[in-house]
Amino acid sequence: MLDGPEASGKETRIAMGTQVATSSTQVSMAPPVGVMIRTEDLWKTYDMGEAIAVHALSGVTFELERGEYVAIMGPSGSGKSTLMNLIGCLDTPTSGKYWLNGRLVSELSDDELAYIRNKEIGFVFQTFNLLSRASALHNVELPLVYSGVPAKERLEKAQEALRKVDLIERMHHKPNELSGGQRQRVAIARALVNNPSIILADEPTGNLDSATGEEIMGVFERLYEGGNTIVLVTHEHDIAAHAHRIIHVRDGKIERDETVK
Repeated sequence: MLDGPEASGKETRIAMGTQVATSSTQVSMAPPVGVMIRTEDLWKTYDMGEAIAVHALSGVTFELERGEYVAIMGPSGSGKSTLMNLIGCLDTPTSGKYWLNGRLVSELSDDELAYIRNKEIGFVFQTFNLLSRASALHNVELPLVYSGVPAKERLEKAQEALRKVDLIERMHHKPNELSGGQRQRVAIARALVNNPSIILADEPTGNLDSATGEEIMGVFERLYEGGNTIVLVTHEHDIAAHAHRIIHVRDGKIERDETVK
């Protein structure tokens, strides 16, 4: 059975697959206006049965200011993917708090989290996740369709997002008519179209050759310079080096937090 967190304000004990938590005596305060992301003592624990508990995250605390470009980096099994899922509201923590854009999202319902994912977070995945039979334009429009945005406004916003990634001339092409780099640009445009609070990119160059990967990282740099808040999750040092801050995760904890540029 793995050890739980040390007794420092909050104690978590795992006994026979059941978590017993004692509340911290310290009052949690909402982050200042300029802070986009704040996590406080985040834990994610998986019950593996037979009184075995695995701590994927063990008390992670950090802040990310509006307009930052941050890479979360770590080897396989470090906890970086778990942290990404929590930041992206794809999962909920076992304990701890998470604020996104001033809102305590760690205590929201599933329906509320779905709304946050659509409105506040722009996702970019390694595998692009595009509809194969839809044009680049329609793929970019999809988040707006789910939000109930009128057709004319959808068209204008989708075209503007495609312009930002230099792909407006290919907007009527389907994914199989685009290169890997162009597909990822479509995915980035789709992430941008709702004007999200953060862009969350999970290994965005993993399916690309090195030259195309550098081009895509150039797109992220331009978006950062345009004021977007970017969180990049990767295990590659050369990709993480494009960010302006790197949070190194190992064994479910933040090993170090460094400024790059």
